[in-house]
Amino acid sequence: MKPYITIENRKIGLDHPPYIIAELSANHNGDINRAYQIMEEAKKAGADAIKLQTYTHDTITMDCDSEEFQIHGGLWDGQTLYELYKGAHMPWEWHKPLFEKAKQLGITIFSSPFDFSAVDLLEELDAPAYKIASFELIDLPLIKRVAQTGKPMIMSTGMANQTEIQEAVDCARENGCKELVVLHCVSGYPAPAEQYNLRTIADISERFNVLSGLSDHTIDNATAVASVVLGACLIEKHVTMDRSGGGADDSFSLEPHELAQLCQDSKTAWQALGRINYERTEAEKGNAKFRRSLYVVKDIKAGEKFTAENVRSIRPGFGMAPKLYDKVLGETANVDIFSGTGLKKEMIKDWLL
Repeated sequence: MKPYITIENRKIGLDHPPYIIAELSANHNGDINRAYQIMEEAKKAGADAIKLQTYTHDTITMDCDSEEFQIHGGLWDGQTLYELYKGAHMPWEWHKPLFEKAKQLGITIFSSPFDFSAVDLLEELDAPAYKIASFELIDLPLIKRVAQTGKPMIMSTGMANQTEIQEAVDCARENGCKELVVLHCVSGYPAPAEQYNLRTIADISERFNVLSGLSDHTIDNATAVASVVLGACLIEKHVTMDRSGGGADDSFSLEPHELAQLCQDSKTAWQALGRINYERTEAEKGNAKFRRSLYVVKDIKAGEKFTAENVRSIRPGFGMAPKLYDKVLGETANVDIFSGTGLKKEMIKDWLL
């Protein structure tokens, strides 16, 4: 496994801050200006990339109202697949201006293609990377086509078992993909945090020899921030201007201020991981003097014994170590010592330690 992949000069890996993808998805709600606004807010929030979804209702499904094409329950209850995707898709003529907008903003933009024609469009726009959506992870011909571009790939694993993930990873690698991140994902909208099983993130990395991350469909940031501690080097979250906006994905998306908090908190979590360290940190050095040590708490004359009445372990830490307390008791002072003095070995007669 490579220690990192690179998308537009940004390194993504465990030794680098988490890469945050703001998924625009269907949250444009049919208005390109709303899409522009989400992109602007994602940039302000500190996201590394904007991700689109590239399909049309005719390329992702067909116009059929038989039972198999109808949706029952959940956010999209009562619609056919064709109706859902007709309203949710990103018009292809928007892609070029959206890519141009991203360049103006200085934010990376790429997409999830859902068929070969989508890959062709994105290649014309020189997309710097590709995302394979969870529902498409079993579409090995699509993965093959994307891998043949030679661009970095990100794949979500929602609903997939180990065999299906291995097949997808093998397909990508066998067809030219050299930079790959596999995202743990629960394809529920929204998904309950208690079903996320975040320990799977580290297992994905080890089992499939890849960098791993999280595609998060929970409705807050706790799961995503926790994922960083468990090895997620990339986090993807849906983003909207208004969670109550009525769009297909609005209800389980982050609003701009929440995205900003995710960017901040995930970086803080990553910084806190640090390295294995038992040395005193810079933040601790100034406080070492306030640790406990042995102090004389009652005046002692030369020749007197040290006792539990005249020596105690207290703060601050300018005296001898508290671990020497039992050895000090019963020894003899070789000088006069005033109360409030940190005990030193030179104050003890015949001190050998």
